[in-house]
Amino acid sequence: MEYTLKAPMPGLVARVVVNEGDIVTQGQELAVINCMKIEISCSTEKAGKVKQILVGEWDEMDVDTPMIVLEISN
Repeated sequence: MEYTLKAPMPGLVARVVVNEGDIVTQGQELAVINCMKIEISCSTEKAGKVKQILVGEWDEMDVDTPMIVLEISN
């Protein structure tokens, strides 16, 4: 099963703080978006393993743009 972290608001990706293959816990910060000079933390709602990172630093995001895909287990 997969979970995709999506951008909560428009802005630029300031940084991605995980790498593919990392194990993450629920609530962990995965990336940060810069919106109007304010940094917004993007955290996961699920625990799992980072399967794919779809964005890079300074990529432009719209609301609901897929950012990071996690492989989760039930």
